[in-house]
Amino acid sequence: MTGRLMLLDTASLYFRAYFGVPDSVRAPDGTPVNAVRGLLDFIDRLVKDHRPEKLVACMDADWRPQWRVDLIPSYKAHRVAEEHEGAPDAEEVPDTLSPQVPVIEEMLDALGIARVGVAGYEADDVIGTFTARAAGPVDIVTGDRDLYQLVDDARDIRVLYPLKGVGTLQLTDEAWLREKYGVDGRGYADLALLRGDPSDGLPGVPGVGEKTAAKLLAEFGDLAGIVAAVDDPKAKLTPAQRKRLTEAAPYLAVAPKVVRVADDVPLPAVDTALPHTPRDAAALDALAARWGLGSSLQRLLTTLEA
Repeated sequence: MTGRLMLLDTASLYFRAYFGVPDSVRAPDGTPVNAVRGLLDFIDRLVKDHRPEKLVACMDADWRPQWRVDLIPSYKAHRVAEEHEGAPDAEEVPDTLSPQVPVIEEMLDALGIARVGVAGYEADDVIGTFTARAAGPVDIVTGDRDLYQLVDDARDIRVLYPLKGVGTLQLTDEAWLREKYGVDGRGYADLALLRGDPSDGLPGVPGVGEKTAAKLLAEFGDLAGIVAAVDDPKAKLTPAQRKRLTEAAPYLAVAPKVVRVADDVPLPAVDTALPHTPRDAAALDALAARWGLGSSLQRLLTTLEA
């Protein structure tokens, strides 16, 4: 099969659903299910509008992998709710969202939608590896701009970035990236690590913002070219830029491995085909009754059958 593959950055989408759907949406026992219902509605709309042949819900088996923390200790440090020795740290998540995540996982499994998380890796890395292995076009649905680095027009790989729900999506291709940031997909990771990202605890190069990073990349091609220019007295760097980049050399040596998504994750064998009927109808019926999934689930089932 080489039809269009849709990869969901699942946590990104259920966070958006949680904050976009009122918490007055509840199960019969009063438990909030706004993230569950919202994600069902998101998937329904995505399948209706984009008709993928294959669909994978990519998961964060480890939202803050130790191998990234070892390289940059500040990586996502401000989002740690509880440290766990020998296991992934707990991420700070709203109290009424955490109990909904297992329900989402059970629901995806009962529907027959492939759900993949790999120990020691983030969902971004799972997405990066599926994308690297894809034989056909790929749509990556995420609210995380980090995944812009995977955009590749030659391979028909694009990011669908939700602007409002998933009814209004920004279709991110290389033309859009060049217009917005002055880089293509391959250049976006270099731009991001130079600029830094407070939301991920990435310091960047002090004094180098987005526009300066884009100019440096336009002048020297990529991060390796910029690093080489620091040691070339003829290179067109201002004294201040040369000083900042020199002082940031330890960070620049490790940041690429942290910022660039992995493309060699040991993925399990899964059936990625979009299901047309539930894998486990009885389990799905029980989930629907227990959590009051009602019209949201029924709409998705109708869309999948079509």
